[in-house]
Amino acid sequence: MIIVTAADLAPQAVELLQDYELVYAGKTPQVPDLIALARRHDPVAYIVRYSSITAELMDASPSLKVISKHGSGTDTIDKPAAAARGIEVTAAVGANAAAVAEQALALLLACAKAVVQLNARMHAGHWDKATHKSLELGGRTVGLIGLGAIGQRFSKMCDAIGMRVIGFDPFAKNLPSYIQSVDLATLWRESDAISLHCPLTADNRQMLNAATLAQCKQGVMVVNTARGGLIDEPALLAAVQSGQVSMAGLDSFAVEPMAAPHIFHHQPGFILSPHIGGVTSDAYINMGVTSARNTLAVLQKTRSAVPA
Repeated sequence: MIIVTAADLAPQAVELLQDYELVYAGKTPQVPDLIALARRHDPVAYIVRYSSITAELMDASPSLKVISKHGSGTDTIDKPAAAARGIEVTAAVGANAAAVAEQALALLLACAKAVVQLNARMHAGHWDKATHKSLELGGRTVGLIGLGAIGQRFSKMCDAIGMRVIGFDPFAKNLPSYIQSVDLATLWRESDAISLHCPLTADNRQMLNAATLAQCKQGVMVVNTARGGLIDEPALLAAVQSGQVSMAGLDSFAVEPMAAPHIFHHQPGFILSPHIGGVTSDAYINMGVTSARNTLAVLQKTRSAVPA
């Protein structure tokens, strides 16, 4: 039996898992809900779309063999606890790369071209042609933190519109020629726009903070389609209000769903979306199929390892 921490899974993924009973935890499952389901069903696997996977939940699932993330970020899974219990953790790396990279580009363009603000002004009956000037991205420098599948896809788009691309990722190898690898100090200093594409770890939590934002160019743009915990949110608000950051395009937040009221609500200088960068019809299928295949690979491996 496999528990899916969501209300649904792509039909193509369900077909791959036809030998297993699937139990869906609902649209917004919480850890106590999952623990109750685990005690009732004793799953061999979790396919994780929403909610955290904690050590307590693992202990409530004695037959658990694999935790398969329906996406690339595994920060909501207690990986040390899984390792200690011999439970494998997998991720659908790259399955939503195109979708998230496109969202990052959309947010960057919205920040540079004032798309949202001008739309609101037009609907209110204004015609700002004589007074508005947008920012041209060609020739400007974009700094990427994280150069995995998503970061590299986004960098290719930025290169295509004539931007200079610099990036920081100590783990990236064999980068394309249009990405210049730099250290963080150089990235802060030289970027006209910064886009985050790295996983959240204990070492990089709130890496974008008052100190690092102060090292950036006046008027830098910030885009985040990765994890909200990478940013010190009050520090970013202060930087936008002071003009140190001209615009922020954000698809992820420190606490999700975003609480209301939130410090970013009704603040000029912020373009917000509800962590939907990877939520497209194509990515939904790609992530479902990849997470199902990852699940089956581990289950087949563990089954073959059991003596007959």
